[in-house]
Amino acid sequence: MGHWLERNIIEPGKLPLLLALTAFVLTFAITRAITRLIHAGKGPFGNVRAGGLHIHHVVPGVVLTVVGGFGALVSRQGPGSGFFAVLFGMGAGLVLDEFALILHLADVYWTDEGRKSVEVVVLTAALVGLVLAGFAPFGVNDLSGDEVQGRGSVIATVGVNFLFSLLALSKGKARTAIFGAIVPLVAMVGAIRLARPGSPWARRFYRRRPRARARAGLRSYHHDRRWAGLSRRAQDLIGGRPDPHSTGLPDHR
Repeated sequence: MGHWLERNIIEPGKLPLLLALTAFVLTFAITRAITRLIHAGKGPFGNVRAGGLHIHHVVPGVVLTVVGGFGALVSRQGPGSGFFAVLFGMGAGLVLDEFALILHLADVYWTDEGRKSVEVVVLTAALVGLVLAGFAPFGVNDLSGDEVQGRGSVIATVGVNFLFSLLALSKGKARTAIFGAIVPLVAMVGAIRLARPGSPWARRFYRRRPRARARAGLRSYHHDRRWAGLSRRAQDLIGGRPDPHSTGLPDHR
């Protein structure tokens, strides 16, 4: 483990990225735990207010992200780079935890629309983890022949997988395309299977094929019925269950 850390994290200069990712995940987890306690009316926590205004945690998140980002640019690889990386990770965790609020310009934290925040956080953590795990095989010196061949294979695999992800995206499978960038088999399956109705692929290639359009619609319906419940349960486990019939009105937390 120590050798892997030295070769793949410290030597390529990815230690600040590891610190930022750790701070990002911990900040999101702690923030969700606190907001769930507030929402349930438990614990010593409460909403932050100033002059009757509800201060969402995206506000300090923006401040930390700006300070951490500019600080990291100034410090580069200096001793302060790790400190500013942690600040940036904390700020990004706070900001993306309220991504849905920014997207909708409304307090939708405990609504179905608020689930987008959980999706974005999970995706961000997965992509950064992908880089840290060595799938961005750059910056390591003195590679052996086997290591060069292995990393070259990784680059080729990532390139081909990227094409599959683009094809899946053209078929209207945005989540499959995004997570397919992490798991190659997912992108391949998304690229091979029928396109979703209304996608650019379906409009282009199913226009004169009514049977294909019907099959695509039926498959999309069954797919959504099969996986929607599982996806919602996973999001509820991570971020908490939204309020039933919530309309996203201000200060409903």
